[in-house]
Amino acid sequence: MATDADLLKFGFVKADNTADNEDSEEFRSSKIKTGYPAPTRRYRLHYEGYNISIEEPYFWTLHYLRYFGGFPRIDKITDVFAAAENSAFFGASQQRLGLQQDKVSQFLATIGKMVRELFQLVREMRILDERLSYYADSYTKSPSAASAEITLKGIWVDLVEQGAKNPASVYGMAREVQFTTLPDLFFSTHPKKQEDVDIVVEKERGQFNRKVREVLARKLRSFLAWKEHTYEELKNRRKFTLKYLRQHFEIIRMYMTWVKPYLKNIQRMQLDQSKTDTADLIVAFESSMIEVEILAVKPGAKVGSEQVNQCILMHYLFRTRPEMSYSQEYQRGPLHLGRIEMDFRAYAWTGKQIENYKKMREHEDFQLLGVIDGSVKAALEALGDELMRYLKEAGEEFEEKREMPKAPVKRSGPFMSVFEGFAELFTSFKMKKEVKEAKKKLKPTDIMKMALAKRDAEIKVKGVMWNTYHHFKKQHDMLNW
Repeated sequence: MATDADLLKFGFVKADNTADNEDSEEFRSSKIKTGYPAPTRRYRLHYEGYNISIEEPYFWTLHYLRYFGGFPRIDKITDVFAAAENSAFFGASQQRLGLQQDKVSQFLATIGKMVRELFQLVREMRILDERLSYYADSYTKSPSAASAEITLKGIWVDLVEQGAKNPASVYGMAREVQFTTLPDLFFSTHPKKQEDVDIVVEKERGQFNRKVREVLARKLRSFLAWKEHTYEELKNRRKFTLKYLRQHFEIIRMYMTWVKPYLKNIQRMQLDQSKTDTADLIVAFESSMIEVEILAVKPGAKVGSEQVNQCILMHYLFRTRPEMSYSQEYQRGPLHLGRIEMDFRAYAWTGKQIENYKKMREHEDFQLLGVIDGSVKAALEALGDELMRYLKEAGEEFEEKREMPKAPVKRSGPFMSVFEGFAELFTSFKMKKEVKEAKKKLKPTDIMKMALAKRDAEIKVKGVMWNTYHHFKKQHDMLNW
């Protein structure tokens, strides 16, 4: 049941800035808040019979609204149930629920593993970019070219020649063979290509003896060959890693798409705990409770960019005695017999109000999807902007969120800073402000037309709802007038 805070959050506000929560006498001499926006008119009907199927009243009203009432659009808002733990219906539903949960656990384990691997791929891309920046700078004529070349030579000495541990390395020959000037010459001589090694060594280091020049040329030639080949190798590796990173990200999104229907099925197949705790559901009885809510919408007059729709909100509460029917080939499932409570509510809503109501119900029913999406989103945001940059480079397209520029705050005195935090207290009235801004954009004539269109829609939808209620009672041999 929606609270006053939920109704305020989604824009269902009265003129006195309070929540538009319906106050109804559900029981004799006792009024309660139903959690629904206050309707234009409401009818309530109880229908009970232990020798009839309660599925018939639901489909009767559904077809009447669709074909006789002329409502082309009917949305299902709520569909939840609860069953006694000792009933056969409970066992059959929990068996199906277990299969869905096993599948979801496999998908979520795979998603968690792939998200961890995504961290490693981004780290590998970061290391490759760092290494490739040394190569790119070394081929330029910028002031950082010499430091980049020295860094690459240090990497070559450490990784390829194994540092001072190898007697044949630059540092090993300086220690073992007394070529003490070799490290200084190696790190200060920078030929660009392999073909330039002999010319640069003879030109710049001609004052040293021939043996030192031979070793220096050999080391420089070996280093430049390693540098050119590893540069091409790292560039190719980065291309493949970047493509694999995008493929990996797409697979995570694919698994997320696969797991969402299972999560929705689990959410819908789980028992409604608020109904299992009621006195209408006894563990030892073969009993169940089902709650269904549909919204019938008929387009009405259009004023500006807004369209006023005729809306009938049907709420069904079933208290049933399910009978499991079997055959030799397969299990047919339960036949629901018992009692139904039907509530008819009439509204004249715009398209924005319809979407707000559906969002409010989704916010109540499907919080599990938000938990999974939020956890994966938090993990991806932890990678920072690097992941987005790599994916964009690989060809992935993202919608850029542009923030609206904030208006400058005007302060008339030093004490105005005390009131700066008050804006956070009014976030629940965001929808109301949007409605006010929309009204400001309308012309005075459009506001009057909107009021007339809502009044006309309310009159028409009340007539259709009365016919549905009246004809249902006549069709089912109830007292009517």
